[in-house]
Parts: sequence; C-alpha cells; structure tokens
Amino acid sequence: MGIASTGLRAAMKAALGVVVPPRCPGCASVAAEGGLCPDCWREAEFIGACACATCGVPLPGDGTEAGLRCDDCLTLPRPWERARAALVYAGTGRRLALALKHADRVDLAPALGGWLAQAATPLVAPGMLVVPVPIHPRRMLARRYNQAALLAARVAAAHRLPLGPGALVRTRHTPMQDHGAVSDRFANVAGAFAVPPRQRERVAGRPVLLVDDVMASGATLAAAAEALLAARAGPVAVAVLARAVKAGRPEHRPELPEGED
Repeated sequence: MGIASTGLRAAMKAALGVVVPPRCPGCASVAAEGGLCPDCWREAEFIGACACATCGVPLPGDGTEAGLRCDDCLTLPRPWERARAALVYAGTGRRLALALKHADRVDLAPALGGWLAQAATPLVAPGMLVVPVPIHPRRMLARRYNQAALLAARVAAAHRLPLGPGALVRTRHTPMQDHGAVSDRFANVAGAFAVPPRQRERVAGRPVLLVDDVMASGATLAAAAEALLAARAGPVAVAVLARAVKAGRPEHRPELPEGED
C-alpha cells in the first residue's frame, strides 16, 4: 500500500511537471526543479569556503586557509562564535531574499532553505538547537509569517536537528533597520530579544544555530545571540541566507539592505 501510494505520487508529480514545468525561483522562467535559470545563476554569488569564519562575508583567496576573519570582525566583537551565509545580498540573492520577506513568496522557502542548510553544514554540532530570529507580533500580524522561521525549519529538517521556534521572543517592536548608521542599528535592537522562562531549561548549556534571512551590520543577530547567551546557551553559531557586502571593497564592509527587521 505504501509503495503503491509512493509510486502514484511520483507519477502524478511527473505528469504535473509536463503540464506545468518547474520554474526558476529567481524569475519564474522554466528551469530545472529547485534550480536557477542560466540568467539568474550568472547573477547569483554563492559564498564558498573562503569567507570570514566569524561573520560569513566572502573574502579573497582559495579557501585553503582556516579561521579567516574580515577587517570588521577583527575590530568589532561578535557574541556568536562562527557564521556562514549561502549567498551575497546582491543580484539574484537580493531578489530572492526580498521576495521571501516582502512578497509573500513562501514557496521559495524549500529551495532557499536547502541552500542555507548546505552552507550551514560546517556549523552543525550534535544536539544543536536551531532557533530562528523572531519578529514582533505586530509585524507577524502584518506579514503573516516569519521568513527566518521558514528557513530554520528547512535547516533543522535537513540536518535532523531539533527546532526551537519559541526559544527566543522579540520583547519590543522596533523600526525596520533600513535607515541610519551602524551604531543606530545596534541601538535600535539592543535588549529587544529574550528567552522566555519556560524555554530556559531547554536552551541552557546547549549549542544553538541562530538562523535569519539577511545579515548586514549584524546588529539584529548580535542582540538575539546576547539574549541566548544570557540564558546560558552556547556556543552560538549563525546561519543566514544572504550576507550584505559592499562591492569593490577588499575588506567587504557590509551595505545596509532595505527592509531588514
């Protein structure tokens, strides 16, 4: 019965693919299932092994040197230990991140979450709890979903790790992080997260993978990681779909993307 049902589902999926061929997640043109079309592929900058070990920003090199750190992470303390990102926040990466967050494109979550799960592989540790960066209930009411939670669910499933969607909450509503200097962004989200009392036992003494869609200055992720560490979690690692960088700068100082929560 189970084998027959599986065969029937596969046949129906194949037949549907003939009638409605799979589409590129970047532009909706015909492409291989879950893949990018040639144009979107050319505009997508996937981040390889040569990246800052602390914030995930891409760095020049061949990736053979371990423990590389960018200029920002040499001077700016990060409350998390390691980070990885799947894409640079530009071109296709920017379009996909914005579509997932602001255009109700929850259908993108399987493909994007799969890319993020692959990028996060070096961070995975036994017993690690996957925690999405939460959004405030007011923003959830307007958006109806948390894009970070969709990505985190895919990462947790891919690595067979427990998911902790309620392990972190947003304690106050903050303006979108799309204006102001880096220092303003850190001030905007300072103290904006907390681990609820009922979740503290689950978090204490446990490695955490903190998941978000975009990292620019790192202010939001820093505030979230500090809340987890205050609840005695640790170590904390960070995985993001897209990492903002400033093109043409060897130190890759991050640009500030529009619409960052």
